[in-house]
Amino acid sequence: MGVAAAIVLVLVLAGFYLSWRATRLDRLHHRVETSWAALDAALLRRGAAVLDLAAADVLDPDAARDLAAAATAARRAGAHEREFLESRLSIALRRELERTGLPEAAAPFLREITGSAKGVHLARTFHNDAVADTRRARRSRLVRGLRLAGSAALPDFFEMDDHPPRTGRP
Repeated sequence: MGVAAAIVLVLVLAGFYLSWRATRLDRLHHRVETSWAALDAALLRRGAAVLDLAAADVLDPDAARDLAAAATAARRAGAHEREFLESRLSIALRRELERTGLPEAAAPFLREITGSAKGVHLARTFHNDAVADTRRARRSRLVRGLRLAGSAALPDFFEMDDHPPRTGRP
């Protein structure tokens, strides 16, 4: 009777442990989805701020057209090309906004763009941290062997140039 009780106890403890691991993986995947939603919102906010600046008639027409085209392309990008197009928008922002001689009327737009660009950087950092934690947890032999992650896809990092422009304004 003692051996049977010990086996049952070990099986119950193993069941609790496996349940805990599966729940932890589920929470990690949920964290990745939540962080992706925050990153997506930050990218859209930055794109909207750039479009507002481009429409405000405070930049020269060529610069406004280039920024608007880059923001529109990034907004409409598919999943596979979004990293590249968001990086291209970051580069265009730095090229246009780090120039000297921007009019004072551009100051509110610059503050909005700088703030949203910093938000993109933070959101991307949090997202990539969540992806790294999830991937680390999924590397375990136990998780792979018992398929504790179920059919959830392995999350991907989001790599882009997200350095905010230095505008020289507060």
